[in-house]
Amino acid sequence: MMTKTMKRWTLNGAGRGNLKLVEAEVPTPGPGEILVKAAAASLNYRDKLLVDLGFGLPAPQTEPLTPLSDLSGTVAAVGAGVTRFAVGDRVISTFLPDWIDGNGPGTARDPNGRTLGGPMPGVLADYVVLHEDWAVRAPDTLTGLQSSTLPCAGLTAWTALVERGRLRAGQTVVVIGTGGVSIFGMQIALMHGAEVIVVSGDDKKLAWARELGAHHGINRQKEDWVEAVYRLTGDRGADHILETIGGAHLDKSLRAAAVGGRISLIGVIDGFEISGGFGPFARKRVVVEGIQVGHRRALEDLVAAFELSGATPVIDAVYTMADFADALDHLDRGPFGKVVVEIG
Repeated sequence: MMTKTMKRWTLNGAGRGNLKLVEAEVPTPGPGEILVKAAAASLNYRDKLLVDLGFGLPAPQTEPLTPLSDLSGTVAAVGAGVTRFAVGDRVISTFLPDWIDGNGPGTARDPNGRTLGGPMPGVLADYVVLHEDWAVRAPDTLTGLQSSTLPCAGLTAWTALVERGRLRAGQTVVVIGTGGVSIFGMQIALMHGAEVIVVSGDDKKLAWARELGAHHGINRQKEDWVEAVYRLTGDRGADHILETIGGAHLDKSLRAAAVGGRISLIGVIDGFEISGGFGPFARKRVVVEGIQVGHRRALEDLVAAFELSGATPVIDAVYTMADFADALDHLDRGPFGKVVVEIG
């Protein structure tokens, strides 16, 4: 018999002091909705921005928000009219609930910002209600912990390289850093037969990346990583770069990109305002594209890719629900791969 109460984390304004683990009633799914018994939720850099700086909180905030967007779990109940799932199905959430395929909703004046875990309610709870359109089937080959890492970081890398980038075997992919998106980018590039260069400031993490299949590692603290890319590619440059730092760091990626190369703008560690030289941008005809995670159909493609390839997401650490604050601290330190909270 299902319990009537559950635990969930709430955030009532920016700052760690506004985080609370509370007791709440288990919600009931309405028409078209599913109730998911959570197994795990994974963290992304945006969750740190949400908790610490309030980035993504609804304005005005009228009630406490449940954080995190990336859920894996099992359908515990369904509302009237649900056709996509049945009780017992293993599912994962979608980050952008309204984006099923194509260009998605939004306008030039008001682009789509409806995302789980801010400003919409998130998933760090024992039970979560989602509309049936806001979930996809979890991979049969992955555990709940592993599956929870796909909806944001995994899909972002997949969208950049495959959905938008049309990655081909033999191309060169540069990933900046060793966080969730970067390690997924490395794995996805290797699935497609690409040559992978990992850039990091940590020799130990570079060694781990090479153990997982990366062809080259560049320690940006010891050498100019752009010059190292020239050396490793015979001056041709990189076909795809996952730009996870942003800000003025974009200029380095512009210089490292091949003629006709692609740069996927993903991270904002160096700030929300980007800058770079017009010369390499124009003369090399580089495509620079902002990546907003991706749509549901691409997430289904990503699930299929992990099932068929047998690959498994890289999880750096697993925390309990009670230790969510410690998981955020781990994110601050810079994980190798993903940080996950085990719920069920």
